[in-house]
Amino acid sequence: MQIAIIAHDTKKELMAQFCIAYCGILSKHKLCATSVTAKYISDATGLKIESFLPGMHGGDEQIASRVAYNEVDVLLYFRDTRPGTVASREAAELLRLCDFYNVPVATNIATAEIVVQALDRGDLDWRKYVGDSKGAL
Repeated sequence: MQIAIIAHDTKKELMAQFCIAYCGILSKHKLCATSVTAKYISDATGLKIESFLPGMHGGDEQIASRVAYNEVDVLLYFRDTRPGTVASREAAELLRLCDFYNVPVATNIATAEIVVQALDRGDLDWRKYVGDSKGAL
């Protein structure tokens, strides 16, 4: 399965620690991430990760495009949730696309653990059999 990973600056260390903890499971899947997050995780874990542009320079849109083309099965998206942090239009669109295309999204470590453990058990294998039939945007 294809797992896309995004972590805002304040969450990169948490994402790296998460990936260290679940390296055994994540190594069985194809990973992609925005560039700084990809480097952070790769340096911490040795996992092979396809790297996109930085999030603020189009990486979020690249991942959104992959979602729209049914090339992402899971999104791990650790966001900055501090008060006063402005959610970007790109982030909102990415989450909307995940909802539309039934892509499981984990926005915190608790849901990420559940999703990754479900992947390991095969609970998300149904995505392989759904096909490309999508409704209208």
